[in-house]
Amino acid sequence: MTNDVVISATREHKDRLFNFIFGREENKKWTLALYNAVNGSNHEDESQIEFNTLENYLYVSMKNDTSFLFADYVSLYEHQSTFNPNMPLRMMQYISAMYERYVTANDLNKYGSDLLLLPTPRLVVFYNGSKKQPDEKILKLSDSFSKETKSKADIEVRVKMLNINQGHNTNLMEACRPLYEYSWFVDKVRTQKGSTDDLENTVSRAVQTMPEEFILKPFLKKHMSEVAIMLSEELQELNAKELIARASKKEGIKKGIADTNSLYSWLFAQDRANDVKKAASDINYMEKLMAEYNNITKEE
Repeated sequence: MTNDVVISATREHKDRLFNFIFGREENKKWTLALYNAVNGSNHEDESQIEFNTLENYLYVSMKNDTSFLFADYVSLYEHQSTFNPNMPLRMMQYISAMYERYVTANDLNKYGSDLLLLPTPRLVVFYNGSKKQPDEKILKLSDSFSKETKSKADIEVRVKMLNINQGHNTNLMEACRPLYEYSWFVDKVRTQKGSTDDLENTVSRAVQTMPEEFILKPFLKKHMSEVAIMLSEELQELNAKELIARASKKEGIKKGIADTNSLYSWLFAQDRANDVKKAASDINYMEKLMAEYNNITKEE
């Protein structure tokens, strides 16, 4: 891999593997399979799916994941590798922006006397983090309100979080074969990944060991390098969050993702791309590099 693909600080948007599989026009059949599994429906015409993913809305460098209009619903599907109890707030912001765009696109008058008919929101988080979570959990915006006032709130947002790690939600996995294979693939990459291993080689091995009947195999094989890049970026993001959390807890210092990107840029300038690759999957090694970087910048 070249420097510009290992670290993506210069890219405006970073895609996630989940969205790369389920949020593409060419893969609408898989999107429909996921929709049917989540909603217990049996729709067959994937051509009616209309993607409306927000670009560069809440994230500075990462768009929200898969969202689409279908069967009078607007479905917002977010993938999460870390548990985030604030998803109801974020989903409320997403859906507000989408409704605003929907009203404008359909030339609707929200100030008129006629009641507007809007697609019904279905908000789902697909969780595959390493920390234990139940098969299903309902996250509510009212959980952010005080106990004294939440019963009087005039607004509520409910988000269904589904655990898609291997061994969880077996009925859902059986109903959506692409989701089961995605879960299998991510688990295989995790279990095969060594702290000093090249992620692209790990991805290659995981794809090669996929059973031939897996429908995702040709797609992942075709996009092998892109898949490795996306997984590497997700690991970098996770490591950066953990590094910031550790620093904040130990020293009371809150540093942003920009600090990690500065470290990576410095490493590349020193022709140390291999250190970047290793840091992407080894938080302890990243801490060591950050200490080295801080010492050198202080001397300068």
